[in-house]
Amino acid sequence: MGKVAVKLKIMPESPEVDLDALQERLEGSLPEGAKIQGFERDDVAFGLVALLPTVIVPDDAGGSEAVEEAFGGVEGVESIAVESQGRL
Repeated sequence: MGKVAVKLKIMPESPEVDLDALQERLEGSLPEGAKIQGFERDDVAFGLVALLPTVIVPDDAGGSEAVEEAFGGVEGVESIAVESQGRL
């Protein structure tokens, strides 16, 4: 089974969300078999900054769905979108 790199765009609930703490909560919520390759930040508007983690997940049925569901339950996350994905 191969692996897939998925770049996600995580929008925080507000500009007041501590992005460093949010990164830690996201890392702690990862499902088994997934790991974060790195984070980028993207200035969106009006002080709002999106987190762009690249997550490595196994290439099986469901792909990034488990990661998206896990991240969706993290405090401070408003929305999640897949920016790109590809096989390693």
